[in-house]
Amino acid sequence: MSKTGLPALLRPEDSIIVLIDHQPYQFANLHSHEPTMIVNNVVGLAKAAKVFGVPTILTTVIEDRGGNLIKGLQDVFPDQKPIDRTFINTWQDPNVTDLVKESGRKQLILAALWTEICLAMPAIQALGEGYDVFIVTDASGGVSAEAHDMAVRRLVQAGAVPMTWMAVISEWQRDWARVESASELSTVVLEHGGASGVALAWELQLLQSAARA
Repeated sequence: MSKTGLPALLRPEDSIIVLIDHQPYQFANLHSHEPTMIVNNVVGLAKAAKVFGVPTILTTVIEDRGGNLIKGLQDVFPDQKPIDRTFINTWQDPNVTDLVKESGRKQLILAALWTEICLAMPAIQALGEGYDVFIVTDASGGVSAEAHDMAVRRLVQAGAVPMTWMAVISEWQRDWARVESASELSTVVLEHGGASGVALAWELQLLQSAARA
C-alpha cells in the first residue's frame, strides 16, 4: 500500500467498511473512551458512508448473548440485517469476506469493539491478503486505554493506517465543490461533528445573515 501521494488517500469508489460488534456486551466493558463518543462517531461514519454510497457491512458476534447492534447504527441501515458470527475474528467468516471480495474494493475501513481483539484480528489477516486497511480509532475502543493504544501500535506496525472518522469523511469529500455530496455531508457534521458541527452551524448562520443584508 502506498503511504504517500494522492493514491494513499481514501476514495469512495474504492472504499468498503466493516463495522464490527457495536453491541451492548462490548460497550459494557469499554473503558478506553467515553461510550457516548464511540456511539456518536460510528453512527456519523455510517451516515457519511451512506452519503457517498460506500458499501457498509454490519456484523455482530453471538447476538443472542451479546445483544443487538446499537439502535443508532441500525437505524442508518434499517433494512440490513447484521451478519451474526461465532468467529471472534470477523475475517474468518466467509459471510463477511465473500461480500468484501465480491465488491472488488481494496480500501478496507474497519471499526470495532474491542480494538485489541475484534479490530486487530481481521485487520492483521486482511493486510496479509493484500488489502489496504484503515482503522477508525475513534469509532473503536478497548477494555482499557492501554489495550486500545497497544492494539493501535500493533496494527500500525503490521501496516494498517490509523484514522479518525472525520478524517475518513474529509478524504471521501476531498473538494467542497462536489456539491452532490457536500450538502448531505454537512448535515452529518452538524449532527455528529461536535465543535466542528457547532462552528459549521455558526458559519451557515453568518452566510444567511449576509444574504439577507
